[in-house]
Amino acid sequence: MNDRTDLLRVEGLSVSFPLMSGSIDAIKGISMRIRPGKVTALVGESGSGKSVLGRSVMGIETSIARIGGRVIFNDPATGESIDLLSLPHDGRQIRAIRGNRIGMIFQEPMTSFSPMHTVGNQIEEVLKIHTVLSPAERRERCLDMLGLVGFAEPARAFDMYPFELSGGMRQRAMIAMALVCRPSLLIADEPTTALDVTIQAQILKLLRELQSKLGMAMLLITHDLGVVASMADEVVVVYRGEVMEAGSVEAIFRHPSHAYTRGLMAAVPDFDSPRDARLKPLREIRVETAGLLDKARSTAALPEVLLRVEGVSKTFQTKRAAGFGLSQPQGTLAVNDVSFDIRRGETLGLVGESGCGKTTLSKILMRGVTPDSGAITFHGEGKPLDVLGARGADLDLLRTRIQMVFQDPVSSLSPRMTVRNIISEPLEIHGRGTPLARLEATRRLLSAIGLPDGAINRYPHSFSGGQRQRIGIARALALGPDLLICDEPVSALDVSIQAQILNLMKDLKADLGLTYLFISHNLAVVNYMADRVAVMYAGRIVEIAPCEVIMREPVHPYTKKLLAAVPVPNLDRPLDFEAIGQPSAAARKLWARQFKADDDGSDDDLTHVDLGNGHLVLARRNIDWRELRP
Repeated sequence: MNDRTDLLRVEGLSVSFPLMSGSIDAIKGISMRIRPGKVTALVGESGSGKSVLGRSVMGIETSIARIGGRVIFNDPATGESIDLLSLPHDGRQIRAIRGNRIGMIFQEPMTSFSPMHTVGNQIEEVLKIHTVLSPAERRERCLDMLGLVGFAEPARAFDMYPFELSGGMRQRAMIAMALVCRPSLLIADEPTTALDVTIQAQILKLLRELQSKLGMAMLLITHDLGVVASMADEVVVVYRGEVMEAGSVEAIFRHPSHAYTRGLMAAVPDFDSPRDARLKPLREIRVETAGLLDKARSTAALPEVLLRVEGVSKTFQTKRAAGFGLSQPQGTLAVNDVSFDIRRGETLGLVGESGCGKTTLSKILMRGVTPDSGAITFHGEGKPLDVLGARGADLDLLRTRIQMVFQDPVSSLSPRMTVRNIISEPLEIHGRGTPLARLEATRRLLSAIGLPDGAINRYPHSFSGGQRQRIGIARALALGPDLLICDEPVSALDVSIQAQILNLMKDLKADLGLTYLFISHNLAVVNYMADRVAVMYAGRIVEIAPCEVIMREPVHPYTKKLLAAVPVPNLDRPLDFEAIGQPSAAARKLWARQFKADDDGSDDDLTHVDLGNGHLVLARRNIDWRELRP
């Protein structure tokens, strides 16, 4: 192999971080290459050293890091071969390469942008540093790039602040900033991890198109093998700072030779696998639920419906300038006439993209947000409870019967409380048992989620993301609830940890007779967990049916769009970028007429058409339901 044909070549890279008692070896002698115009995927779990490698190549790793080896960059613009690690950490030469010849997209666009400067200021700053263009030329270049990454109004976006953009739009702006100097190499560090599947598909389509137009190479850092299958030419699999396997995407996916690679692939939820088949995490959790509940549950004489939601709507009021310093209220309809039942002992999946109203609805069910209209009734072991009107003892009872597992396992746990305090807090609030009994209950809960007894006096920061999420689940189970509302409980976790949590939740449901409202944007995960699925778009339930029907015979165009946007680790089923690349607003305009409201914008003519077997779809009243069949 001719070394000059590689755009970037990593030779024996090692990175360690000193500690008082030794050091952490984040990367241990990694060697790999990136070829011009090709996409190389760097794959592995959280903590495997992927991001450290990306930062080391860019020369932005912390100054205390001990870095060895060589990173050779063959710059096609100058023909020079440069060892990036030999350059001064913040010298003129590395600064001329960083952001100019090598661009980088960071994982979290909100924290990567300055909140005090407009998007245009921050993109233009790159051109100020690396070019001699005039202010007018810089602005024109920025507007061209913003248009290229999908902003319908580049001039408006140029003057906006990052917090005014959605997550997908912020990521597009980050891509524009990384590419405005037309680099030869783009390092994309988990560029779509925080985004829902439809926005992820749009970003991946955008990256492929830009790579083709600009002729650049890409180092795609990810843990999502579905993304790799649709994007990569070559794959490097890393584990604990070492390369386990490397080769072409065809060789890795069709004939994986290392057990770790095969393990990663087996941990991904798959539409083709039987729904009752367990996921295979790299490290299984051993759970022990014996004695977790004070009494065995008998549901024979209880109503079939545990929670009934009828006609719930919620509008958030904002203010917009109306001239002369005045403002007028503007309403955003977040939840629009939503009705559904959650049956006792089932898992109801609630799916939809960011902003569709899923989390607002979950907060309404938990009494965190008060709706404008509607009714919610909880059918527990005693009398039916009015969720929205409950007060006093009824409200206390309701809060023991419905609990929540949050999306972010970091911010949902207090950093100042030990695991013992976190899990026992609900028991203390509701006056359950003596201190000794609460301690014993905490130990049983730790055993149920597969954590050792020694974890009881540790703080959240000393656990991994998956372990923190398990602690959140234990806290939610402390009061023995009937219903768990799970708001994106695995979206922040990589695939192997995700498999652990999903298997754990299934085991707890079977052993404890739990009922789940499982909120997610990932239909592959919902396919594994749910008995029925409700699809939400723009504040409305547009389709609801048994899981097998939604996955195999979807009717609503938005449901089909969601299914098409799920990347699967199968080379024979790549993402169809042409089918899913439209932004939601544009896709809505392309829907068939029967799924639209009246021409005057009214929703009065829309109703849920019953297709039989519990399958309802939002459509016009006068449509022949037989036309909706797939």
